Amino acid sequence: MDYQNYISINSEIRFGKPCITGTRISVYDILGWLASGMSNKEIISDFPQINENHIMACLNYAAEKERRVKYVV
Repeated sequence: MDYQNYISINSEIRFGKPCITGTRISVYDILGWLASGMSNKEIISDFPQINENHIMACLNYAAEKERRVKYVV
């Protein structure tokens, strides 16, 4: 999945945080909800403007960002 089809960064929306395109819902919001135990179904129920592809794009974005991190030991 190419997360760039679903996530955009605009300096005028949420201070430039990566968000679901066309919304003000940030990748961080969705990852936080997942980490707190919300299911995909619960998130979509609370925010019907997003879907499973948006949630998967957020996970892909986080995985890609983690892959690029250089760790100093």
